[in-house]
Amino acid sequence: MATPPIKSRAVPAGRIARLAGFGRLAGGLAGAVIGGGARTLARGQRPDLPSLLLTPANARRLADELARLRGAAMKLGQLMSMDSGDLLPPELAEVLARLRADAEPMPERQLRGQLDAAWGPGWEARLFQRFQWRPIAAASIGQVHRATMLDGRDVAIKVQYPGVRASIDADVDNVATLVKLSGLVPAGLDLAPLLGEAKRQLHEEADYLREGDCLARFGTLLAGREPFVVPGRVAPLSTADVLVMDHVAGVAIEGLTALPQAARDAAITALMQLLLAELFEFGLMQTDPNFANYRYRLNDGAIILLDFGATRAVPPALAAGYRAILRAGIAGDHPGMAAAMEQMGVLPPGADRLRDTVLAMADEAFLPLRAGGHFDFGASDVAQRLAGQSRQLASLRAEFAVPPADLLFIQRKFGGMYLLASRLKARVAVAPLIARWLAD
Repeated sequence: MATPPIKSRAVPAGRIARLAGFGRLAGGLAGAVIGGGARTLARGQRPDLPSLLLTPANARRLADELARLRGAAMKLGQLMSMDSGDLLPPELAEVLARLRADAEPMPERQLRGQLDAAWGPGWEARLFQRFQWRPIAAASIGQVHRATMLDGRDVAIKVQYPGVRASIDADVDNVATLVKLSGLVPAGLDLAPLLGEAKRQLHEEADYLREGDCLARFGTLLAGREPFVVPGRVAPLSTADVLVMDHVAGVAIEGLTALPQAARDAAITALMQLLLAELFEFGLMQTDPNFANYRYRLNDGAIILLDFGATRAVPPALAAGYRAILRAGIAGDHPGMAAAMEQMGVLPPGADRLRDTVLAMADEAFLPLRAGGHFDFGASDVAQRLAGQSRQLASLRAEFAVPPADLLFIQRKFGGMYLLASRLKARVAVAPLIARWLAD
């Protein structure tokens, strides 16, 4: 049977082309809002801007254009759509969830241009026995190809889309403008620190030399620690736009629902142990909660760790703050939790309603930690209740203060782990995992 042609779509690499994309999106949203507002007025009702903007049709427009632009625009859309405690209406989150699926790859012409720039003309015969032009994955910032080097080494090659690095700042500003117009954030909330941090992290993620260093560092940290496997880096072929590493085969970890209970429990227990080691031992965390960053090897239960672009240092003061919150939370000490959260910048002074809501969310999050034995994530709706309380948090936007960016990224990782445990219906003795890190 003939191999079907690769469906590809060129990445807008120039500043003008990307600006035009946002212009089309803004124009389409504006037209839909005007039309919807007119229909609302005709029914004798007062138009509401957020509800007019956040319709399924507008969500589809948003998802389609962010997917076409890729780069920082698509990455931010993915983060907005993560259902581990987002503040978006379910209808919008559901449509934006399409951005977490594989993106359409770039055409061969663009791909060849990127690799010619990295390795020089004639690289295919000079470096490889075989190069697979059809990508094995395509995402927001780049796509991955499989190849066999001349010495027989099986490698995965991550190639960045053209123009991604140069477009980050403008893409973040444009997406932020759309979010502000949607009414999802209060007009007086200063997003500048968070947007600056988002730009910084995206610039780091787009630097494949840095990611390669983080890959190598985690390889050293986890050497001999079962069940984790970190692909080796092929440093001589890696550049700021191309990252070459060993190809390690595995299946998607969220697809393990058919495995025996013991295998699912072991996988989630190991990932929770890793998360705590990153926070309290390594002082270094891969903060992207995307499930695609974990693969599972069926023959031996190894967990393959991928994509270290979102690696962040964990300052000692932040780790100490988490210890204080965990100790107070496990003890059910609300004043202690609130004091630790205020110290870390989670709760602004005097925000009583916000404080009560955040503490109620913390009580939900601490249920697995307070359980005497194994906590059954499959029988609990804790992840769903946390998402519901996050949406309740949106009603208190006037009291919001943007917490430290480091804390936000770490919280997303914790939320993603709860969600994965729920998806796999895992049973985990969480309390003993935490206890070893809280001992004096």
